Amino acid sequence: MREALLALEPLHLEIVDESHRHAGHEGARDGRGHFALDIVSEAFAGLAPLARHRRVYQAMGDMMQTDIHALSIRARTPAEAR
Repeated sequence: MREALLALEPLHLEIVDESHRHAGHEGARDGRGHFALDIVSEAFAGLAPLARHRRVYQAMGDMMQTDIHALSIRARTPAEAR
């Protein structure tokens, strides 16, 4: 996941695996993980929150279908992160 997100040239990138918090959850039974993402990139400048999320999903490609069940996204510009 980290490598795919490098396409957004992040100044800050934190990925937390929260899968252990969802043990027994219906969606977790297929083996895909639950993650929280905090990313700061100039690529988000001028984009609404939904468009930022779409950029993240685009960078991740098929991982949302193959590796990830749930993803919490905090996507900010450098100015917002200050």
